[in-house]
Amino acid sequence: MRVGIIGGTGWLGSALGQRLLAQGIVSPDDLILLNRSGPKESFHGHRVRWAQDASELAALADVIVVSVRPQDWPAVQFDASGKLVISFMAGIPFSDMTRVGGRVVRAMPNAAAEIGTSYSPFWAGPGVTDTDRGVVIRLLSAIGTTDELGNEEQIDLMTALPGSGAAYPALMAVAMARFMQAQGVAEDIAWPATEAAVCGGAAMLVGQTQKAESLLAAYLDYRGTTAAGIDAAEAAGFSAAITQALQAATEKTRRISAELPG
Repeated sequence: MRVGIIGGTGWLGSALGQRLLAQGIVSPDDLILLNRSGPKESFHGHRVRWAQDASELAALADVIVVSVRPQDWPAVQFDASGKLVISFMAGIPFSDMTRVGGRVVRAMPNAAAEIGTSYSPFWAGPGVTDTDRGVVIRLLSAIGTTDELGNEEQIDLMTALPGSGAAYPALMAVAMARFMQAQGVAEDIAWPATEAAVCGGAAMLVGQTQKAESLLAAYLDYRGTTAAGIDAAEAAGFSAAITQALQAATEKTRRISAELPG
C-alpha cells in the first residue's frame, strides 16, 4: 500500500508518517510526501519519496491523505479518481472534496497523534467500501484509536471536542498555575501541583470517562474542600463556559468553507 501525505511535515501529517513507518505499516519506499518547503534528506530517520506537486503524489499513491490547513485547500490540485482520499482538514465538507474525485473519508485526529493517543473519528462518504474502511482504521490506529461516525455533521462536533487536543486542559492548567503563583507559591512548585490535578488526577478517567458523573457525585457527596470548589466553579459558570466554547468552535468549523476565497 502506497500512502501519500499532502502536508507531510505538518503537525498531523508528520505524526502519521512517522508512526506508519515505526510500526511497519508502510515502508519508506511506499511513503510519498509533499510539503511547501520542499524535500528533506531525512524524515524521522528514513529516506522516503518526495513528490514535486500534488498531482505527482496522487499518481504515485494508492491512498492520499490531505493534511493541510483549510485555507490552503483551494490551491491544492490533483486527480484522485479511483483512489481513497482521507481528509484531515477541519471545515472542508465532502461537497468541496468531490472536485478531486476518488472515494472520500473525513477524519479528525488531534495533536496527541504525536504520542499515539489521538482519538480520530471518521466519516465515510458515498462509494467508500468496506475494504476502504479497513484501510482507514489501520492507518488511524497508527496514531491512536478511531470510530466511524453516523453522519458528516458530526465531524464538525469532533473538530470542536477531541480535535482540540490539549487546548482546554492547557487553559485550565494555566488558570490553576496562575492562582497558585498569585498566592505566593514558587513557579517551580506551582506547575507540578497543577500537573497533579490536570494530568495525574485525570488519569483516573482513562478508559472509563463514562464514570465521570459518578466520580463527580462522589466528590460532591463528601461535602469537603473539593465540593466547595466544584460548587463555586459551577456558580461562576464553569460548565456553561465549556458548552459555549464547544458551540463557538463548532460554529467556526462550519464557517470555514464559506470563508475561503473563490
